[in-house]
Amino acid sequence: MSSKKVKSAWDELIMSEQERQAIGEYLAFLSEGKTERESWQMLEGWARNAGFIELDEVKGFKPGQKVSLAVRGKAGILAIAGIRPISEGFRLIAAHLDAPRLDIKQRPLYEEEGLAFFKTHYYGGIKKYQWTAMPLALHGVVILRDGHIVEIVVGEADEEPILTITDLLPHLAKDQYDKKLREAITGEGLNLLLGHDPSKEDGEERVKLAILHLLKDKYGIEEDDFVSAELEVVPAGKARYAGLDRSFIAGYGQDDRVCSFAAWKAIEEIEQPEWTTLVLFADKEEIGSDSNTGMKARYLENFIAELVTLQNRTYDGLMVRRALARAKALSADVTAGYDPNYAEVMDKRNSAFMGRGVVICKYTGSRGKSESSDANPEFIAEVRGIFDEAKISWQTAELGKVDQGGGGTIAQYMAIYGMEVLDCGVGILSMHAPWEISSVADVIMMMRAYHAFLVYKD
Repeated sequence: MSSKKVKSAWDELIMSEQERQAIGEYLAFLSEGKTERESWQMLEGWARNAGFIELDEVKGFKPGQKVSLAVRGKAGILAIAGIRPISEGFRLIAAHLDAPRLDIKQRPLYEEEGLAFFKTHYYGGIKKYQWTAMPLALHGVVILRDGHIVEIVVGEADEEPILTITDLLPHLAKDQYDKKLREAITGEGLNLLLGHDPSKEDGEERVKLAILHLLKDKYGIEEDDFVSAELEVVPAGKARYAGLDRSFIAGYGQDDRVCSFAAWKAIEEIEQPEWTTLVLFADKEEIGSDSNTGMKARYLENFIAELVTLQNRTYDGLMVRRALARAKALSADVTAGYDPNYAEVMDKRNSAFMGRGVVICKYTGSRGKSESSDANPEFIAEVRGIFDEAKISWQTAELGKVDQGGGGTIAQYMAIYGMEVLDCGVGILSMHAPWEISSVADVIMMMRAYHAFLVYKD
């Protein structure tokens, strides 16, 4: 018998009007949610409208009860109580909201020869040269000394100025051309250009002073307030369709907001599932899942403890452990789409092809599967059965050739509880670039796949 032949998802795809609307919502999600805070804020608002109630306000956890947990405004979990007790296990889809970017340093503002700049520190795996000579925007929050939160977005509206990082003209780039690609632009060279109109006051650094006056007048910010700020430099502009046939989506942060959005759509209309159903949106995946908003922070474990206590009217640590160990989860993250322009780094027999549906990855990691969760074949068989029964186009993949590099997901931080976990997402072109490319057909198939996984009755 021949092995599974992966067809084009387009051949299987009859898109409903609801799914067409969902793609429009996804474009808006990418355009308006360019930071993890903004993304969670949108998801939390949608959840509230769908009947999810904050954990602190919930008095019980009976079948159909919808509960939400916000994790410091940058991550969160949504849950719907199932018919079965949560101690028997639950269904989970977990994605991450953070994306590669540039962060503003805590002492960022300086002036050099009449030009004012912000110092930045890149976040996650980026190609530094991709961030120069392009329109950039500034998103984030500044927390004032009294705790007041100042929200900042500059560079998105048509009437607003964009920001940028300068690059060297080719006429003088002889030495730059001779450097390795990773060395041509340095981290300390990624300085955001702010202005050069000096203050009318006498003294030194008059351009810096003018910028400080502007920030004070518009936002009430002093220079010292940057110490307690979280400001992110992201590409300016809206996500949009790409390709003459509009078959692609181009936008910033699709790793991993494409999976986050699909996870939300999967749970949005579930009312009373067989199994307690969760979707989780993590932060800090791009830098190792550390800090108290990353997946290592154990808020999933704490949330399950809360739900077990609500359901049983008493805390039972054994039930919490059983619930976690009996859970079944998809680690919702993207993988590299096969790009014929860079075929030399891919194993074509084990690649994710654009437009061939959702992708399952038995393992991720680097080289010898380092930093990977290696899924059990019994669980893979169960998931493939779910997808086949739901008539979902799916494929398998690894992240490039064995010795070429690799990457990880949050699967390993879920697997530590003993639950079954499988990586599942879509292929992306230009991953980690300021503008990433996904396939419309793949996104639709992923939404269907996640929903089928959450509602499947085994």
